[in-house]
Amino acid sequence: MSLWVVRLVFLSLCTLAGYAVSQVHQSLIEHWALGIAIGFGLGGLVQESTGNVGGVPYDAFVAPGLLAASAMLGAAAESLWPVMAGTKWVRTFHAMVATPVRPADVYAGVVAWTTVRSAVGASIFLIVAAILGAVISPWGVLAIPAAALCATAFAAPLTAFSATQETDARFPVILRIGIMPLFLFSGTFFPVSQLPDALQRLSWLSPLWHGVELCRGAMTGSIDFFPAVVHVAVLVACVIAGWYWGTRSFTKKLTQ
Repeated sequence: MSLWVVRLVFLSLCTLAGYAVSQVHQSLIEHWALGIAIGFGLGGLVQESTGNVGGVPYDAFVAPGLLAASAMLGAAAESLWPVMAGTKWVRTFHAMVATPVRPADVYAGVVAWTTVRSAVGASIFLIVAAILGAVISPWGVLAIPAAALCATAFAAPLTAFSATQETDARFPVILRIGIMPLFLFSGTFFPVSQLPDALQRLSWLSPLWHGVELCRGAMTGSIDFFPAVVHVAVLVACVIAGWYWGTRSFTKKLTQ
Protein backbone atom coordinates (compact mmCIF):
# COMPACT_ATOMS: atom_id res chain seq x y z
CA MET A 1 0.00 0.00 0.00
CA SER A 2 1.32 3.44 -0.91
CA LEU A 3 2.55 5.65 1.94
CA TRP A 4 0.17 8.33 0.66
CA VAL A 5 -2.77 6.00 1.26
CA VAL A 6 -1.68 5.49 4.86
CA ARG A 7 -1.38 9.24 5.29
CA LEU A 8 -4.85 9.83 3.86
CA VAL A 9 -6.34 7.29 6.26
CA PHE A 10 -4.44 8.90 9.14
CA LEU A 11 -5.78 12.31 8.11
CA SER A 12 -9.32 10.93 8.20
CA LEU A 13 -8.66 9.46 11.65
CA CYS A 14 -7.41 12.84 12.87
CA THR A 15 -10.53 14.48 11.49
CA LEU A 16 -12.73 11.91 13.21
CA ALA A 17 -10.86 12.32 16.50
CA GLY A 18 -12.45 15.74 16.92
CA TYR A 19 -15.84 14.15 17.48
CA ALA A 20 -14.83 10.58 18.28
CA VAL A 21 -16.51 10.52 21.70
CA SER A 22 -19.87 11.57 20.29
CA GLN A 23 -19.52 9.02 17.48
CA VAL A 24 -18.80 6.21 19.95
CA HIS A 25 -21.73 7.24 22.14
CA GLN A 26 -24.01 7.37 19.10
CA SER A 27 -22.87 3.92 17.94
CA LEU A 28 -23.36 2.44 21.39
CA ILE A 29 -26.85 3.88 21.72
CA GLU A 30 -27.86 2.75 18.22
CA HIS A 31 -26.52 -0.78 18.72
CA TRP A 32 -28.07 -1.13 22.17
CA ALA A 33 -31.44 0.04 20.87
CA LEU A 34 -31.25 -2.20 17.81
CA GLY A 35 -30.12 -5.20 19.83
CA ILE A 36 -32.88 -4.81 22.40
CA ALA A 37 -35.62 -4.09 19.84
CA ILE A 38 -34.74 -6.87 17.40
CA GLY A 39 -33.07 -9.40 19.67
CA PHE A 40 -35.39 -9.24 22.65
CA GLY A 41 -38.53 -7.68 21.17
CA LEU A 42 -38.95 -9.40 17.82
CA GLY A 43 -36.65 -12.21 18.90
CA GLY A 44 -38.82 -13.00 21.88
CA LEU A 45 -41.89 -13.37 19.67
CA VAL A 46 -40.03 -15.57 17.19
CA GLN A 47 -38.59 -17.70 19.99
CA GLU A 48 -42.03 -18.26 21.50
CA SER A 49 -43.71 -19.18 18.23
CA THR A 50 -41.06 -21.16 16.36
CA GLY A 51 -38.19 -21.80 18.77
CA ASN A 52 -34.65 -21.62 17.49
CA VAL A 53 -33.83 -20.38 13.99
CA GLY A 54 -31.02 -22.10 12.15
CA GLY A 55 -30.29 -24.13 15.26
CA VAL A 56 -29.62 -21.10 17.49
CA PRO A 57 -31.75 -18.60 19.46
CA TYR A 58 -33.14 -15.85 17.25
CA ASP A 59 -31.05 -13.11 18.84
CA ALA A 60 -27.89 -15.10 18.05
CA PHE A 61 -29.20 -15.67 14.52
CA VAL A 62 -30.10 -12.08 13.71
CA ALA A 63 -27.14 -10.30 15.37
CA PRO A 64 -24.58 -11.39 12.74
CA GLY A 65 -26.98 -10.38 9.98
CA LEU A 66 -27.38 -6.94 11.50
CA LEU A 67 -23.61 -6.66 11.90
CA ALA A 68 -22.96 -7.35 8.22
CA ALA A 69 -25.91 -5.21 7.12
CA SER A 70 -24.71 -2.30 9.25
CA ALA A 71 -21.30 -2.58 7.61
CA MET A 72 -22.93 -2.48 4.17
CA LEU A 73 -25.11 0.52 5.04
CA GLY A 74 -22.18 2.40 6.50
CA ALA A 75 -20.05 1.67 3.45
CA ALA A 76 -22.80 2.90 1.14
CA ALA A 77 -23.15 6.11 3.14
CA GLU A 78 -19.39 6.75 2.97
CA SER A 79 -19.13 5.90 -0.74
CA LEU A 80 -21.84 8.07 -2.30
CA TRP A 81 -22.40 11.68 -1.19
CA PRO A 82 -19.00 12.14 0.52
CA VAL A 83 -17.26 11.04 -2.69
CA MET A 84 -19.42 13.43 -4.71
CA ALA A 85 -18.33 16.19 -2.35
CA GLY A 86 -14.69 15.32 -2.91
CA THR A 87 -14.93 15.16 -6.70
CA LYS A 88 -17.48 17.89 -7.44
CA TRP A 89 -19.00 19.99 -4.68
CA VAL A 90 -16.00 20.76 -2.44
CA ARG A 91 -13.31 19.33 -4.75
CA THR A 92 -11.05 18.24 -1.91
CA PHE A 93 -9.82 15.35 -4.05
CA HIS A 94 -8.65 17.79 -6.71
CA ALA A 95 -6.68 19.62 -4.04
CA MET A 96 -5.05 16.33 -3.04
CA VAL A 97 -3.89 15.50 -6.56
CA ALA A 98 -2.34 18.97 -6.85
CA THR A 99 0.30 17.46 -4.53
CA PRO A 100 2.34 14.31 -5.30
CA VAL A 101 -0.72 12.20 -4.38
CA ARG A 102 -2.02 10.23 -7.36
CA PRO A 103 -5.72 9.78 -8.16
CA ALA A 104 -5.32 6.05 -7.51
CA ASP A 105 -3.97 6.89 -4.05
CA VAL A 106 -7.00 9.06 -3.34
CA TYR A 107 -9.32 6.23 -4.32
CA ALA A 108 -7.39 3.72 -2.23
CA GLY A 109 -7.43 6.09 0.73
CA VAL A 110 -11.20 6.56 0.53
CA VAL A 111 -11.84 2.82 0.38
CA ALA A 112 -9.26 2.03 3.06
CA TRP A 113 -10.81 4.62 5.39
CA THR A 114 -14.25 3.08 4.87
CA THR A 115 -12.77 -0.31 5.78
CA VAL A 116 -11.14 1.04 8.94
CA ARG A 117 -14.30 2.84 10.02
CA SER A 118 -16.37 -0.29 9.37
CA ALA A 119 -13.98 -2.37 11.48
CA VAL A 120 -14.31 0.10 14.36
CA GLY A 121 -18.10 0.06 14.07
CA ALA A 122 -18.12 -3.74 13.89
CA SER A 123 -16.01 -3.93 17.05
CA ILE A 124 -18.48 -1.76 18.95
CA PHE A 125 -21.41 -3.80 17.61
CA LEU A 126 -19.73 -7.08 18.62
CA ILE A 127 -19.11 -5.83 22.15
CA VAL A 128 -22.75 -4.83 22.54
CA ALA A 129 -23.92 -8.14 21.03
CA ALA A 130 -21.68 -10.09 23.42
CA ILE A 131 -23.04 -8.19 26.43
CA LEU A 132 -26.58 -8.98 25.27
CA GLY A 133 -25.69 -12.67 24.92
CA ALA A 134 -25.92 -12.84 21.13
CA VAL A 135 -22.35 -14.08 20.60
CA ILE A 136 -22.22 -17.77 21.45
CA SER A 137 -18.78 -18.68 20.11
CA PRO A 138 -15.25 -17.46 20.90
CA TRP A 139 -14.73 -17.37 17.13
CA GLY A 140 -17.07 -14.36 17.13
CA VAL A 141 -14.08 -12.02 17.03
CA LEU A 142 -13.58 -13.11 13.40
CA ALA A 143 -16.84 -11.37 12.56
CA ILE A 144 -14.97 -8.06 12.75
CA PRO A 145 -12.72 -8.68 9.71
CA ALA A 146 -15.65 -10.40 7.98
CA ALA A 147 -17.81 -7.30 8.39
CA ALA A 148 -14.94 -5.05 7.29
CA LEU A 149 -14.44 -7.17 4.16
CA CYS A 150 -18.17 -7.01 3.45
CA ALA A 151 -18.06 -3.23 3.77
CA THR A 152 -15.06 -3.04 1.42
CA ALA A 153 -16.86 -5.22 -1.13
CA PHE A 154 -19.52 -2.49 -1.35
CA ALA A 155 -17.25 0.52 -0.89
CA ALA A 156 -14.90 -0.38 -3.74
CA PRO A 157 -17.49 -0.39 -6.57
CA LEU A 158 -19.75 2.31 -5.08
CA THR A 159 -16.83 4.72 -4.68
CA ALA A 160 -15.80 4.00 -8.26
CA PHE A 161 -19.35 4.62 -9.45
CA SER A 162 -19.68 7.89 -7.54
CA ALA A 163 -16.63 9.29 -9.29
CA THR A 164 -18.36 8.85 -12.65
CA GLN A 165 -21.41 10.92 -11.69
CA GLU A 166 -22.00 14.63 -12.23
CA THR A 167 -25.00 14.80 -9.87
CA ASP A 168 -26.30 12.75 -6.96
CA ALA A 169 -29.62 12.00 -8.69
CA ARG A 170 -28.86 8.28 -8.97
CA PHE A 171 -27.72 7.82 -5.38
CA PRO A 172 -31.22 7.53 -3.84
CA VAL A 173 -32.13 5.08 -6.59
CA ILE A 174 -29.16 2.89 -5.64
CA LEU A 175 -30.28 2.89 -2.02
CA ARG A 176 -33.91 2.15 -2.82
CA ILE A 177 -33.62 -0.55 -5.48
CA GLY A 178 -30.17 -1.87 -4.61
CA ILE A 179 -29.11 -1.54 -1.00
CA MET A 180 -32.52 -1.87 0.66
CA PRO A 181 -33.57 -5.09 -1.13
CA LEU A 182 -30.18 -6.60 -0.27
CA PHE A 183 -30.74 -5.61 3.35
CA LEU A 184 -34.10 -7.38 3.41
CA PHE A 185 -33.42 -10.49 1.32
CA SER A 186 -29.81 -11.51 2.04
CA GLY A 187 -30.41 -13.58 5.15
CA THR A 188 -30.27 -10.72 7.62
CA PHE A 189 -33.54 -11.52 9.41
CA PHE A 190 -34.39 -15.04 8.21
CA PRO A 191 -32.69 -17.92 6.38
CA VAL A 192 -32.71 -17.44 2.63
CA SER A 193 -34.02 -21.00 2.41
CA GLN A 194 -37.43 -19.48 3.29
CA LEU A 195 -37.45 -17.60 -0.03
CA PRO A 196 -38.84 -19.01 -3.29
CA ASP A 197 -36.23 -20.93 -5.28
CA ALA A 198 -35.66 -18.12 -7.80
CA LEU A 199 -35.12 -15.48 -5.11
CA GLN A 200 -32.97 -17.87 -3.13
CA ARG A 201 -30.60 -18.28 -6.08
CA LEU A 202 -30.52 -14.51 -6.55
CA SER A 203 -29.63 -14.03 -2.90
CA TRP A 204 -26.54 -16.17 -3.42
CA LEU A 205 -25.26 -13.47 -5.77
CA SER A 206 -25.54 -10.83 -3.06
CA PRO A 207 -22.24 -9.75 -1.48
CA LEU A 208 -24.22 -9.05 1.69
CA TRP A 209 -25.35 -12.68 1.90
CA HIS A 210 -21.75 -13.84 1.79
CA GLY A 211 -20.87 -11.29 4.49
CA VAL A 212 -23.81 -12.39 6.64
CA GLU A 213 -22.82 -16.04 6.32
CA LEU A 214 -19.24 -15.27 7.39
CA CYS A 215 -20.36 -13.20 10.38
CA ARG A 216 -23.01 -15.74 11.40
CA GLY A 217 -20.62 -18.64 11.10
CA ALA A 218 -18.07 -16.86 13.29
CA MET A 219 -20.50 -15.64 15.96
CA THR A 220 -22.35 -18.96 16.26
CA GLY A 221 -19.34 -21.23 15.78
CA SER A 222 -20.98 -23.00 12.85
CA ILE A 223 -18.55 -21.90 10.16
CA ASP A 224 -17.01 -24.52 7.87
CA PHE A 225 -13.70 -24.03 6.09
CA PHE A 226 -14.64 -24.51 2.44
CA PRO A 227 -17.88 -22.48 2.47
CA ALA A 228 -15.95 -19.73 4.28
CA VAL A 229 -13.30 -19.77 1.56
CA VAL A 230 -16.02 -19.36 -1.09
CA HIS A 231 -17.62 -16.46 0.78
CA VAL A 232 -14.27 -14.71 1.18
CA ALA A 233 -13.41 -15.31 -2.48
CA VAL A 234 -16.66 -13.73 -3.67
CA LEU A 235 -16.16 -10.65 -1.49
CA VAL A 236 -12.52 -10.30 -2.55
CA ALA A 237 -13.61 -10.56 -6.19
CA CYS A 238 -16.02 -7.65 -5.62
CA VAL A 239 -13.19 -5.62 -4.09
CA ILE A 240 -10.81 -6.39 -6.97
CA ALA A 241 -13.39 -5.54 -9.62
CA GLY A 242 -14.32 -2.32 -7.84
CA TRP A 243 -10.65 -1.43 -7.36
CA TYR A 244 -9.92 -1.89 -11.05
CA TRP A 245 -12.86 0.37 -11.93
CA GLY A 246 -12.14 2.89 -9.20
CA THR A 247 -8.51 3.59 -10.01
CA ARG A 248 -9.54 4.35 -13.57
CA SER A 249 -12.63 6.39 -12.76
CA PHE A 250 -10.71 8.50 -10.21
CA THR A 251 -7.83 9.02 -12.64
CA LYS A 252 -10.24 10.16 -15.34
CA LYS A 253 -12.22 12.39 -12.95
CA LEU A 254 -9.31 14.04 -11.20
CA THR A 255 -7.20 14.72 -14.29
CA GLN A 256 -9.90 16.60 -16.18
